[in-house]
Amino acid sequence: MIIFYFALAASAATFIGGLFALRFRDKLHLILGFSAGAVAGVALFDLLPEAIELGTKYHSASMVSLLIALGFFGYLILDRLILLHTHEEDDEVNAPRGFFGALTLSAHSFLDGMAIGIGFQASPAVGLIVTAAVLTHDFSDGINTVNLVLRNGGSWRTAFRWLLVDAIAPILGVCSTVLFHIPDSYIGLVLAVFVGTFLYLSASDLIPESHHRHPRVFTTLMTLLGAFVLYVIVHLV
Repeated sequence: MIIFYFALAASAATFIGGLFALRFRDKLHLILGFSAGAVAGVALFDLLPEAIELGTKYHSASMVSLLIALGFFGYLILDRLILLHTHEEDDEVNAPRGFFGALTLSAHSFLDGMAIGIGFQASPAVGLIVTAAVLTHDFSDGINTVNLVLRNGGSWRTAFRWLLVDAIAPILGVCSTVLFHIPDSYIGLVLAVFVGTFLYLSASDLIPESHHRHPRVFTTLMTLLGAFVLYVIVHLV
């Protein structure tokens, strides 16, 4: 039952991120920098050791590494196919790109919710750490959803509607994990896929977005701080 409260927290993080995008646009680089470090920290300090420990009980280390690569490059292909990443220097207004970008971010928030549920299937400690990563990343998802819609000619009302969809998605994702249970022999491989996707999100999405048109010193410090905070949390939980 507790995972549903975490799902609500992820929903709130997404919604608050979108509101920040509407109100405090010039300060978002610091938040995104912290999020980049936090998401990478979860992948490296928590999910990776868990994937290796659980996965190598039933599979070879090379299989675990293959699933990490699959998560990384699989999300890379998905990202490029849907043209999710756009930059502020692009002056071209493309309404379909805004629509599909917001739709994809909402779909990813759904997967974030699934990650919380699957994390708790692995163990309460893993579930808590994954939730911490999802909270920071969903905050940036809310920001990016609003920015994509507004940047591509959408109205404030349209951006707000998509923000609501994005905020509801992680709740639905958590609820979906009640319908199935991943066998112990495969949970390590599933976590390995999340390692790859989290690393991709941090390296290709959050870090570049945090550096647009801003000094790199403070955003870099925030990225390191995000990774350090998650390192501490991992060793306290």
